[in-house]
Amino acid sequence: MQRSLFLRIQYAVEAYDPYFVQKIDAIGMLGLSSLQKITAAMRMLAYVVAADYVDEYVRIGESTAIESLKKFVQVVVAIFSDEYLRSPNNDDIARLLAVGENRGFPGMLGSIDCMHWKWKNCPTAWRGMYSGHVRSHNDINVLERSSVFTDLTDGRAAAVDYSINGNDYDMGYYLADGIYPQWSTFVKTIPSPQGNKQKYFAAAQESARKDVERAFRFAIVRGPARFWKCETLKDIMKACIIIHNMIVEDERDVNGAEDFNYDAIDESPHAPVSHERTTELMKFIRGIHRIRDRGTHSQLQSDLVEHLWQRHGQS
Repeated sequence: MQRSLFLRIQYAVEAYDPYFVQKIDAIGMLGLSSLQKITAAMRMLAYVVAADYVDEYVRIGESTAIESLKKFVQVVVAIFSDEYLRSPNNDDIARLLAVGENRGFPGMLGSIDCMHWKWKNCPTAWRGMYSGHVRSHNDINVLERSSVFTDLTDGRAAAVDYSINGNDYDMGYYLADGIYPQWSTFVKTIPSPQGNKQKYFAAAQESARKDVERAFRFAIVRGPARFWKCETLKDIMKACIIIHNMIVEDERDVNGAEDFNYDAIDESPHAPVSHERTTELMKFIRGIHRIRDRGTHSQLQSDLVEHLWQRHGQS
């Protein structure tokens, strides 16, 4: 994380919650500063160190470090959720498609991986690439409850038109591992690739898919849960995803990428509920069938094998 981003988070957190404002006690002694509390919280998130491990480093007690962590993740979620946990807008989609095209995967919107911790009765969800409800699920039944494809099935998703190997497609896709179903919105790797073309495709797909793992640079979400309350676990997970997205945005801006307008969020109207076989219902059903079309899935994977081989494999 860049120093400038850390200070941006620190200023926002301090302005939002008086807990992080440095105070003077009854005998005139200065209390802990926001930098001490936030540094302790960030080290516990990033390195999953024990609460009493940071006492000498930032001069903070164990109980205060735990309290700082809980309050820090609550404030981060409260301040930054609307911007960094929202669905992609048209500018975001255009940027993602450009990145995918540059990496040899035209029409790619990113990678997907629904985690499956055993935190019972603790549902949560993440927008964008990391999306699903966590409730003692595996990747498949997490996917069934995900909101990633809601706009697509409702007919509100932005148009994604591209051509690969002479075949035209009108839906974006995500790279996924082998456990995911054969939907037209997924491109999976080839488990036992045969020949140079398939081997090159499998290597390229698996390399590009590693992007999704970078959200788990925070060690606290990779191991067993260290808190008891579901609300705390949800706040920790969301805060880690938010900070990850902030780091990605900050690194992209530092590297000179185009600065998109992240405030231009498209508002999607809510369709009225109906139990009749309305046009909207039939359109929704057709959308689900399009997403789960195995024929399109196989054709897209085959076209990408040829596309990547023609672009890179022969060199």
